[in-house]
Amino acid sequence: MLLKKNPLLYVALSRHTMKLQQLTINQNREETLLFSSDGFDQEQCNLVLAFGERTFLESTKPYETLRKRYPNGSIVICSTSGQIAVSGLVENQLVVTALAFEKTAIKTVQADIQLDSDVQSLGNTIKSELFSHDLKSILVISEGSFVNGTELINELINQTDKNIPIFGGLAGDEYHFEKTIVGLNADATQGKIVAIGFYGDNIHFGFASEGGWSDFGPEREVTQSDKNVLYKIGDRFALDIYKEYLGKYADELPGSSLYFPLSMKEDGHSKPVVRTILSIDEKNKSMTFAGNIPEGSTVRLMKGNFDKLVDASYQAATRIRDNQTQTPQLALLVSCVGRKIVLGNRTEEEIEAVKEVFGKNLLVCGFYSYGEISPTLSNVACELHNQTMTISTLYES
Repeated sequence: MLLKKNPLLYVALSRHTMKLQQLTINQNREETLLFSSDGFDQEQCNLVLAFGERTFLESTKPYETLRKRYPNGSIVICSTSGQIAVSGLVENQLVVTALAFEKTAIKTVQADIQLDSDVQSLGNTIKSELFSHDLKSILVISEGSFVNGTELINELINQTDKNIPIFGGLAGDEYHFEKTIVGLNADATQGKIVAIGFYGDNIHFGFASEGGWSDFGPEREVTQSDKNVLYKIGDRFALDIYKEYLGKYADELPGSSLYFPLSMKEDGHSKPVVRTILSIDEKNKSMTFAGNIPEGSTVRLMKGNFDKLVDASYQAATRIRDNQTQTPQLALLVSCVGRKIVLGNRTEEEIEAVKEVFGKNLLVCGFYSYGEISPTLSNVACELHNQTMTISTLYES
């Protein structure tokens, strides 16, 4: 196996106890080292996060390669709509980020939603396998094709009594929307949901999420829906209203909906969250979203602006920085595929905005997703987000 050193390789000298390594692997299984903490030991690695396009993962099947490199780590593989590394946006290569904790324990659990679609059963499994008095946070990497993100999140919140921060995202499939794959200690396949628990008082987290989208059009009440399927807004079919506002983009649905997500408020006291359309039903004039749209909630259309989207990433990073006493070592960025489509060749700017806030000592990793999971300031557990840049930082003291 050929290991190439990137001429821009950064070796981090740090007083932190957690050690990190990041590399890319191309179609020919050639590795390029991007980042390495001083003293990083592959055999001491606890956790490996590997992100790549679904077609790349299916053709290269990288698990055995990763297992040889990191023999003792829990290896999580996830399909994406683009990878994020310290070097910026990465496509057509696997981005591998390895974490070696000194004072933090981790546990992992995997469920298959195709074998058991009962979300409560999944929640029970995660609670029984992961929950203990010293559980600090849970990272969830979920398939993004079958799962109802809202139901998944609500179940995890209930199982942890709203006391445990939960972060992560739903796998992506580039712009194909055909299938997503995830794997734990195996090559990625359909239907898998992986949860990783972090334990002890030495691991520290920061969380923030921002959208940067602008509202337009009137706020309207949802009058008929079934979980994440929206039928009527006011006295009109939802799809008719949506097409009316999209104008020339209506013929390109559902793909064009990524340019025009919905802002939703469950009631007059709740903060708005963004919902992305996954599919449309011309016969029933309905729209299926990545999260629930309950009856009685209010919705407004949104549209993207390049500068506001990038600035939202900067604001999210700034909020974490201003609330932490120590500079984090690692930032997991989970951003929506819709943002990547709108930003186009300016996508790297939202990644650079995060790096600008934290400085050169921060290692970034992550992926473009079909849904983002992040706590909010008003909810210690988490919420399902769409069309946001979510940032989860961590360091070990």
